[in-house]
Amino acid sequence: MPDSSPQLSAQMPHPDSPVAAGSPSIYRAQSGQAQPRNPLHNLTLEAMVTALVDYFGWEELGKRIPVRCFTHDPSVASSLKFLRKTPWARDKVEGLTLFMLREKRRLSK
Repeated sequence: MPDSSPQLSAQMPHPDSPVAAGSPSIYRAQSGQAQPRNPLHNLTLEAMVTALVDYFGWEELGKRIPVRCFTHDPSVASSLKFLRKTPWARDKVEGLTLFMLREKRRLSK
């Protein structure tokens, strides 16, 4: 006889994980879903890194997110390679991108 209890489509995150702590990765949704209030929707990782470098510069970006790809011989390509493999660093980039977008919006008013 089949189990009639509802099945969760995904596992619950570990309490110490960035997802559980409310990091920007909570904005990630399955493809095809509308996200009208998500400022990161349709922004690629490359676009985020490029915008952060344009806004802060490599030196300030390395101070705000202290990872080697931003502090030692930085480039967009090396940063993307690292960030695609490292979820916690990608979450920090997404968070700083949200901060930058809020700051730009606040300064434009």
